[in-house]
Amino acid sequence: MTVTTTRNGPIEIAYETCGPSDGRPLLLVMGTGGQMLSWPDPFCRELVAHGFQVTRFDNRDAGLSTRLTDAGAPGQLSMLLRPATAARYTLADMADDAVAVVDAMKWDTAHLVGISQGGMIAQAVATNHPGRVRSLTSISSTPTPRIGKPKGRTLARIIRAANPKKVRTSDDLGAYLITLAGVVGSPGYPVDEAELRELARRCYDRGGLDLASIQRQTAALVAAGDRRPTLANVRVPTLVIHGEADPLIRPEGGHATAEAIPGARLITYPGMGHDLPRALWPTIIGEIAALAGAAEQRPSDPRAR
Repeated sequence: MTVTTTRNGPIEIAYETCGPSDGRPLLLVMGTGGQMLSWPDPFCRELVAHGFQVTRFDNRDAGLSTRLTDAGAPGQLSMLLRPATAARYTLADMADDAVAVVDAMKWDTAHLVGISQGGMIAQAVATNHPGRVRSLTSISSTPTPRIGKPKGRTLARIIRAANPKKVRTSDDLGAYLITLAGVVGSPGYPVDEAELRELARRCYDRGGLDLASIQRQTAALVAAGDRRPTLANVRVPTLVIHGEADPLIRPEGGHATAEAIPGARLITYPGMGHDLPRALWPTIIGEIAALAGAAEQRPSDPRAR
């Protein structure tokens, strides 16, 4: 895959594509702090094998996309007390970035698959740009940060064990990802540490991990508020996937998302945490393909325009 760029105003967005041009258009949206490489290459190839043309991209403040370094980092207290003021940009802005990629691909509409904050961004695309969405798959996400938020002891474990401030080298980033997976990953599915180290090496060469960028993305998430009233207007086929052992966005977030969207289907997996276990790829990809197939066969709803 070759990296290409497009723009949403002053923001440059890096993206790459695999699969035939006549495949069903599918956009993958990553979560907080993650680069597009966090959608594994084999996962993307398996989606292509199911008939998709797959595009993944770096959100603003990640990877090769624009880093808003001059905006500084919002403080934790300001995010808590004045989230709208603390945010340097909004979740709606990040949704507009995703639509800019859809435009660059010359897709009228696309199937959206988002994980964690990427699921929130995909939800925002579905509510703010309904005519651009064929189907929506929201993974390990929530319609509002108030639902499914991690317990205090989980946050304390993350802060103690996986501190982005300690990441200064590629090896540090590998250790960070392995440690983080041990805290929020899937207890039922062991991680491949060699794969995480290789992911870290590739991500480090593309800008690595920046705490201020993570804080800016997080501030956008916190300031977004509650999407449930607008999600009630979503009319595209929707799949909600959540791990029953997810400690970072607890299962209540998935249940609330599915309850908010008319006709949404909720699938939960025992032993799955806040990641995408390889052993579940065939099942998850099969569900995404089935959803897309159903969406392709249904007549368009004028309310989604």
